[in-house]
Amino acid sequence: MGEEELDDYESTLELALVQEYKAVVGMFDYAVETDRRFYLANHVETEVKSTTPVMIELTLTDAWVWDMYRSARFVPSVRVLTFRDVNVEKLPKEDLQP
Repeated sequence: MGEEELDDYESTLELALVQEYKAVVGMFDYAVETDRRFYLANHVETEVKSTTPVMIELTLTDAWVWDMYRSARFVPSVRVLTFRDVNVEKLPKEDLQP
């Protein structure tokens, strides 16, 4: 596979991932961003495990993982340990219009 074919393949995978994200984002309550991954989840627990250096443990349930190389992006639970920044956002719920 040539470099151009590989670029086309990755572009196709990324476009499919963006379309899937748009289709599922309304099903989740939280967006979680770590230094390595982006997740959507319905329940997020955070716990500081140590303070020197700071280590944070995240437990996500009913989650979706932004990763174009995974065949199954929906997972029942995720546990993340990180020494880096974590961003957890409550997603706004749009009014459902008939």
